[in-house]
Amino acid sequence: MKNKKVIVTLLAAACIALAIVYTMMNMGGGRQGMPSSAGNKAQANSVPVDKQVNEKPDTPRGMNKNAAFAPAQGERPANGMRGVGPRAGMRKSNATETSNSNLAQVGVFAVQTSSYKASVKGYGEVMPIDALTLVAQVSGRITQLSDTFQTGAVVKKGEVLAFIDDTDYVEALSSAKTDYESAVVALEEERLQGVQALDEWQRSGLEGEPASALVLRQPQLKAAQASLDEAKQVLETAKRDLAFTEITAPFDALVVTRDVSLGSYVQSGETVATLYSLNTAEIAVALSPSQWAQLPNFTAGESLDWPVTIADSATDNHWTAVVSRAELHQDASTRQRNAVVTVNDPLMQPVPLTFGSFVSAEIEGRTLDNVWKIPASSVSQKQEVWLVEPDTGLLKKFTPEVLFERDGFAFITPYNNALRALVVARPLNSYLENTAVAPVVEGRTGGVGHD
Repeated sequence: MKNKKVIVTLLAAACIALAIVYTMMNMGGGRQGMPSSAGNKAQANSVPVDKQVNEKPDTPRGMNKNAAFAPAQGERPANGMRGVGPRAGMRKSNATETSNSNLAQVGVFAVQTSSYKASVKGYGEVMPIDALTLVAQVSGRITQLSDTFQTGAVVKKGEVLAFIDDTDYVEALSSAKTDYESAVVALEEERLQGVQALDEWQRSGLEGEPASALVLRQPQLKAAQASLDEAKQVLETAKRDLAFTEITAPFDALVVTRDVSLGSYVQSGETVATLYSLNTAEIAVALSPSQWAQLPNFTAGESLDWPVTIADSATDNHWTAVVSRAELHQDASTRQRNAVVTVNDPLMQPVPLTFGSFVSAEIEGRTLDNVWKIPASSVSQKQEVWLVEPDTGLLKKFTPEVLFERDGFAFITPYNNALRALVVARPLNSYLENTAVAPVVEGRTGGVGHD
């Protein structure tokens, strides 16, 4: 029994010894080919001294050997890396220049607040001061037309445009004359009979007034007078109807439409033509309340004389005119009111201003102070204006109040009451705020010599 215990103990000790040997062998295999620290020290000690000195880098003359490997004053190596001397500073400067050159260049206008004379622009249609629908006053067949009675023709005041068959109206006039003369005779006879009746009453010796006015024929005389008045009115009507058989122009006019032909029958009140007066044209220019605020002040009923430049975008023709009056009521749907522009003799201008033309009217307003003048292209499709901050070079945007536009420029209120700014000339939809850019000045506005 004791021998068995001894054998078991020996076997256990042998297993432990084998495990220790196996572990040591594994540890030695993990460092195969690498000298131990003790070995390294022995190898270092075995190198000759002169060879150790020759392996050191050369040191410039006049420089301490230790200082040759020290960083420059005020600098320190990053992450144990070399290159912290003057060459590192040069690399840093070059990196900054490279960063600036990579910024996108943006064309800007250097703007400065200044005073400008406002110019208010509106639109309207050229219309005559008098537009007339000429109608027939009597019925009848058209027997003759004037050679000038054509659409687009100019006719003079009183010129006969068309003739209506007057046979019936000549006959009616003749009958009215007969009735009138008969009424004149009847009145005269009745007057004489009244005189005779009064004389007979006086010779009768009766005192006082007659019991009835019929005795002295006073009612009969009044009836005769009324018949004469009626006959006279019928006569005047007959004369007028006969005159209406000649259709005439009431003023110097442009024939816009002709609605009758030779031989056609017209009824009284039927349209014969449409006429436009020639002496004056008017343009009702609708303006918003903000636009009215930029025009000179005036009192109600005052006759105005504001200069206006009229332009036709289709032909690029221009005319001069004036604002003659201002309407004092607003349109219920648009909340705008009209400035009425007057043009004298529109068709007699060097280039005729034709009726029906849709034109723009630029009205000279009052002087506005502290205004930026920027290119019209600076206002984006979203009605925004982009700026470049001069200190940081970052993009900023704002929604301006456009006071008026003229000659390719927009005049706006300054951003945050700033006196100067760098306004982007042609903003892009891809711009983002606070993006760093390199501004390039393309022009200047405001200040002395830049208006």
